[in-house]
Amino acid sequence: MIQATQNSTTTTAPSAKDLALHKAAQALEASFLAEMLKAAGLGKTSGQFGGGQGEDQFASFLVQEQAKQMVEAGGIGLAEALFESLKEKSDAGS
Repeated sequence: MIQATQNSTTTTAPSAKDLALHKAAQALEASFLAEMLKAAGLGKTSGQFGGGQGEDQFASFLVQEQAKQMVEAGGIGLAEALFESLKEKSDAGS
């Protein structure tokens, strides 16, 4: 998670660019987790709600939201690793 850095005299809030990079990294981790959940069979319909095409369509939304919640709860650390890598490349290009 992005945190404000604190020196002995000042506190620096994360920049808008850092926040945007972190948000992008979290979105990528959520997409990755959603695909892993689908591969594990989480989005498969059981027919308990009558099945059909509608249930199949909305199951993917449920899996995506579950993945987003996993990321907000700390995820698997992928977003942090991606953020640090993107930040290094961004800072090197400045």
